[in-house]
Amino acid sequence: MIITIGGLAGSGTTTAAKILSENLNIPFVSAGDIFRQMAAEKGMDVLEFSKLAENDINIDTEIDHRQSEMAKKSKDLIVEGRLSAYFVDADVKVWMIAPFDVRSERISQRESKPVETVKKEIRIREDSEALRYKEIHDIDINNLDVYDLILNTSSFQANSVAEIIAKVTKVI
Repeated sequence: MIITIGGLAGSGTTTAAKILSENLNIPFVSAGDIFRQMAAEKGMDVLEFSKLAENDINIDTEIDHRQSEMAKKSKDLIVEGRLSAYFVDADVKVWMIAPFDVRSERISQRESKPVETVKKEIRIREDSEALRYKEIHDIDINNLDVYDLILNTSSFQANSVAEIIAKVTKVI
């Protein structure tokens, strides 16, 4: 089974994908990990690399390509990334949401940064990403029509989110 899990920063996609991967014994790959790895290869932080990616479509297309190829070669895989549902032929496509303040607090705790700093960084990053997605792929990140399940993660613990997704995969 191929599952994509997408959502904005701090919505819990990586945590849920890791738990789901362990619970279902299915490997997972993260677009964010690929992006961060590519940023590190260039000696940049994520914000700097996001700005670079605005003017270099090869960065996004490489991420999309790597994920798509991995999914094509796999019988079972969880692919985590904002645009994964658009480039991976998946059995189940999940989008996770959470209020901005909840996402900001989660990232603040994860990265040990002040919440106000995180809020500014999220806005810069999300504006940059939305611009790139529209310009490069003509994808409106706010159009959720491609997804089978849209889940508000602010109401659930990560284990429960993974359990909900697992139950949905059994009925689809």
